[in-house]
Amino acid sequence: MARRKLTGIWALLRNLGMALALVMAVPAVLTPLYLVVNPVSVPMLSRLLTGWPMERQWRSIDDISDRLKAAVVLSEDGQFCRHWGVDVAALRDEVARFMAGEDARGASTITMQVARNLFLWNGQSVLRKALEVPLAVYIDLVLPKKRIMEIYLNIAEWGPEGQFGIAAGAERAFGIEPQDLDWRTATLLVTALPNPMLRQPGRPSAGMVRIAGIIARRVQDYGERANCVGRNGQLAL
Repeated sequence: MARRKLTGIWALLRNLGMALALVMAVPAVLTPLYLVVNPVSVPMLSRLLTGWPMERQWRSIDDISDRLKAAVVLSEDGQFCRHWGVDVAALRDEVARFMAGEDARGASTITMQVARNLFLWNGQSVLRKALEVPLAVYIDLVLPKKRIMEIYLNIAEWGPEGQFGIAAGAERAFGIEPQDLDWRTATLLVTALPNPMLRQPGRPSAGMVRIAGIIARRVQDYGERANCVGRNGQLAL
């Protein structure tokens, strides 16, 4: 009986190991392709497969407003140009909060969000977060910062009706192209990123306007931290 139980445990562990190896093998193969191939995210595929509307118009990173790029970095991941895919200090604090039974605050870098959207699933999960970390490090190793940001800006969900990417988001909210965003429209679009299903940049709440102002001031003070996503390593702000 004990031997049979032990055999069953080993079989379960072997199957879990094979499943984990498969999960990691797919990104290992696809990530280098994304140097030249424009990817489709898991949420985008999910909408396509279930018949829900999905809109995405790819834009080169150099055809997107520098104001938006800087606002995204300073709002979502201020250390984006400096870390290797993972903000170790923020992640350490997050682990400490988890061990103490406190509510999570996130600690997801832009690269970790790219890893999740391309290869994993939504929803709070310790397993998903654990997978995000090595995937983000690998993505940062293989892809340049500008390409990571370009992918992020083109796969992020930016509207409640299947608008993915900044081109679709800017068109829906303001009827303009992403290279034409001024400070107001750029920062309002960024305020929608945490919850594009509810936050409407074209009809912003007072809270969104306040947050947009905070982001704009942060960019004006620390905009050079986002220079790695600018043309020739410099943003024109």
